[in-house]
Amino acid sequence: MEERLVNNTLHNYAHARAGDKGDRLSLGVFVYQDAHYPWLIQQLTAERVSEIFKHRGISNVTRYLLPNLKGVNLVIDDALQGGVNSALNLDGHGKTLSSLLLSMEVTPP
Repeated sequence: MEERLVNNTLHNYAHARAGDKGDRLSLGVFVYQDAHYPWLIQQLTAERVSEIFKHRGISNVTRYLLPNLKGVNLVIDDALQGGVNSALNLDGHGKTLSSLLLSMEVTPP
């Protein structure tokens, strides 16, 4: 019998929305099930997010808890290579960076 590999990524448990202002990226992450909110807080630390985005030359990650919305807002400084008007990258607005975050491997709840 063939063994099936389970993909344990954040995407399986949450969705995200990205926004930007200058060189600052804001990522809102919200769990699909309210019961997973405490788990999200444990998995989605500023340190882990910094590791995922370090290749972009970020300088800081600030995490804001949103308990009433069962989410977390992550503000990432220097993530957009100068911002939409300065960067040569294809996604100057940072919208697809939420997909990068959702690809983070997690321990299932």
